Amino acid sequence: MQFSTLFFDLDATLYPASNGLWELIRLRIYKFMREEIGILEADIPATRDKYWKTYGTTLEGLRIHHQVKAEEYLNYVHDLPLKDFLSPDPDLYQLLSSLPQDLWVFTNADYRHANSVLNELGIKDLFKGIVDLYAQDFIVKPNPKAYHKALQLAGETEPAQCILFDDLLQNLIAAKDLGFFTSLVGQNGHSNQIDIHLESIHEMKEKIPQLWSRE
Repeated sequence: MQFSTLFFDLDATLYPASNGLWELIRLRIYKFMREEIGILEADIPATRDKYWKTYGTTLEGLRIHHQVKAEEYLNYVHDLPLKDFLSPDPDLYQLLSSLPQDLWVFTNADYRHANSVLNELGIKDLFKGIVDLYAQDFIVKPNPKAYHKALQLAGETEPAQCILFDDLLQNLIAAKDLGFFTSLVGQNGHSNQIDIHLESIHEMKEKIPQLWSRE
């Protein structure tokens, strides 16, 4: 199979979840729910889990049930010292820049956060575009409409020519159902429904060497 477009999730995919940034984002979400909305501390984990499972993001649940404005929430939870967690990754730059396919970021975060992360990693110039939650009109992974929107924006008509790299199984299973080749990145479980598992995005060439061949 020839692949023409590679879609990459952002957080905990292009950088390891173990660096602490994703955990800090989670704590900022909890703080927003507690201090800005007034949800009881004891109720926050279950409320967030419910919204995340139902809508794909905590934000969408907060928009629907608490009339939270997206920009206010995103500015709050992403108000973080990224330089404390991320730095230029020359090995990743070399790996991604050697790929012949079109590269896209496909994230449930917003464009500004994605841009900031890519800048800190030193890989922003390698991507043709970013499919963020605004581009998806807040209908995000794993909703099938999000994948169709990503394909449309990337100018792709055939999901089988695309790979999604993501750290969440539910996002990958939904992509697989639509015909994408799927790659789980990181430690969030295993599933025989996924095509391949990478411990780190840096294993791409070792685990999927055919990406570098046009034959």
